[in-house]
Amino acid sequence: MDYANFAAYYDALTQNVEYPQRAARLHALVEKHIRTEGRILLDLACGSGSLSEEFAKLGYDVIGVDNSPAMLMAAMEKKFDSGLPIQYLCQDMREIDMFGTIDITVCALDSLNHLPTLADVSRVFERVSLFAMPGGLFLFDMNTVYKHQHILADRTFVYDTDDVFCVWENRLAEDSNRVDMQLTFFERDGDAYFRSEEQITENAYPMEEIIAAAEKAGFEMIAVYDADKDLAQPEALSAPDETTERILYVMRKPLMKEDI
Repeated sequence: MDYANFAAYYDALTQNVEYPQRAARLHALVEKHIRTEGRILLDLACGSGSLSEEFAKLGYDVIGVDNSPAMLMAAMEKKFDSGLPIQYLCQDMREIDMFGTIDITVCALDSLNHLPTLADVSRVFERVSLFAMPGGLFLFDMNTVYKHQHILADRTFVYDTDDVFCVWENRLAEDSNRVDMQLTFFERDGDAYFRSEEQITENAYPMEEIIAAAEKAGFEMIAVYDADKDLAQPEALSAPDETTERILYVMRKPLMKEDI
């Protein structure tokens, strides 16, 4: 999943993501639930680094990991401008290999939905668990089956920004859990438009299957929330319901017996 074309337009198309508010919400959950003294944070599937930048501003020692060199190039440009001490690594999230233990792992903005199967998602959980400090947290969000069936579905979206015109066409698979996305970009250069394309697939799973996979990997579930509701109030957390589009999962690596 290189996303070479998408990376060029990603920031322009995600201006409404509210990175500071999302970072503030995750920070509040860390402060409430972490049981370690360290603040080493792994931003898994960090993309162009916008969320990594916010965590670094909050005082975390941030490691950003992504499998797309093009996305990491954009992240490095932000790091150069901000001067924040973020370390970036190009790795597949299913095969992450850290230098030591991690206190907090974050995987935001439905990045896990991009993996092809639940077995791949489970593999990520296992790798995160391997490097997780006992008492450390794993915070991730995923699009719901409801969102795939009723919001993304067989729909077309159009985005028109100063940088790019994008046509986003979705096709809902027969199993109703997978959405195949065709993104067509038109970038203006003088009087001409240059066209490029990207194909993305997202898979959704019932919440119970995700919790079971995380617990099998060695995590204990702390809570689940609606990831997008009331972002202006980071601590105003709502339980997911049948129309929740993205669920935020809060998991913790259990303390060792001698630490209890």
